[in-house]
Amino acid sequence: MSDDEAEDKIHRGLKGVYFERSPTTFIDGRAGELRYRGYSIHDLAKHSTFEETSYLLLKGALPTRAELAAFDAELKAARRLPDPIYGLIETVKAAHPMDALRTAVSALAAFDPDAEDKSPEATLRKGIRLTSQVPMIVTAHHHIRNGRKPAKSDARLGHAANFLWMLKGEKPSADAAKLMDTDFVLHAEHGSNASSFTARVVISTEAPLHAAVTAAIAALSGPAHGGAAEDVMRMAKEIGEAAKAADYVAAKRKNRQPVTGFGHRVYRAEDPRARHMRDGVERLSKEMGEPQWYEILQAVVTAMAPYARHGVNVNVDFYSGVIYYLHGIPSDLFVPIFAVGRVPGWTVQALEQMQNNILIRPLLKYTGPEPRKYVPIDER
Repeated sequence: MSDDEAEDKIHRGLKGVYFERSPTTFIDGRAGELRYRGYSIHDLAKHSTFEETSYLLLKGALPTRAELAAFDAELKAARRLPDPIYGLIETVKAAHPMDALRTAVSALAAFDPDAEDKSPEATLRKGIRLTSQVPMIVTAHHHIRNGRKPAKSDARLGHAANFLWMLKGEKPSADAAKLMDTDFVLHAEHGSNASSFTARVVISTEAPLHAAVTAAIAALSGPAHGGAAEDVMRMAKEIGEAAKAADYVAAKRKNRQPVTGFGHRVYRAEDPRARHMRDGVERLSKEMGEPQWYEILQAVVTAMAPYARHGVNVNVDFYSGVIYYLHGIPSDLFVPIFAVGRVPGWTVQALEQMQNNILIRPLLKYTGPEPRKYVPIDER
C-alpha cells in the first residue's frame, strides 16, 4: 500500500482509530478487562459505591473518608430542580422519557450559577450538579406523565437508593439499592462510546457542558447505542420459559439474525461488567419471587455458548433490563437509567477534551461526480 493509499484509507465508524490519549478508562476487548483510573471494574463493583466511583472518575483518585463525605454532601445539595424545569416537564410530559430528559438538561443551562463560566473548575461543578439533577428529571417526568406530583428526595439515602425511592415511592431493600448502585458504577464510564464521543465533539467547539451532555443524551437515545436492555427484556418475554430458549436461539441463528444482548463493538471476550449484573439478577429475581427471568437468560447464554469462540459474548445490557423490569420500571425508562449512571463519564470526557483541546474535525472521502459545468435552468 502506497503512502497516498494509506492516507486515504477509510475507517468506517472510526473503528480502531485512536483520536486522543486518556488517563481515565482502560479497555482490553480481547481479554475482557475494564479499569477506571487503574482500578479493576470487578473491585469497584464489589467494594465501591457510585458516589466513590464518581469521585474517582472526576478527580482522579479514590477519596478519603472526609473527601467522600464532602462530595456526597455536594451531590445531595444538588438534588433540586428550578420550578420552571418542572413546568417544562409538564409541557412535554407526553414525550418519550429520553426526549424529555434531553430537553430539560438543555433548559437547565439557563438556571445554572456557572452558566457563563467554561473553566474546568466550573465544568466540574456543573457535572456534579447534573449527576444529581438527571435522576430528578427522569423521576419527575415519570410521575408527571402519570398525573402525580414528583417525589421529594431523601437526604438520608445514597444516590441509587434515592433514585429508586423517587421513582417508585417506596424505600428499596438494602440488596435492591446495592444492585442499582452497582449498575450505576458499571455504566459510569466506558471510553469513547458514541455518546461520550459526541460530548467531546461538542466540547471541542468550546461549547459548555450542558450543551455537550444534551448532545450525549441525544446520541444515547438511538437504539444502536442504548437500546439493548429494553430489547433483552422484550426477548425474554417472547421466549416465555427457559425450555424454549434453545429453539429461539437456533431460529435466530438459522435466519442469520443477532441475539440481542450478545456481542459488543469493543469486547471479544465476555463484557467484564456482565458478571456483576448476572449475580444481581439471580438474587433479585428470587427476592421478587420471579426466578423464571434469570432462568430464561441463563438458558439463552447456554444456547449461545458455541458462538463465544467467534467473539459473540454476553454484554452488560443483557442483564440490566431484567433488573429494571423486576423493579416494576417501564421499559421506556431503561435507557434514561443508563443516562443517570453515565453523567460522571460524560463530564470527565468533557474535562479531558478541555485540557488539550483541538476541534474534532475528521475528513470525508469524496466519491461524487467529477467536475461538471453549470447549465442555466432554462437550458436543462
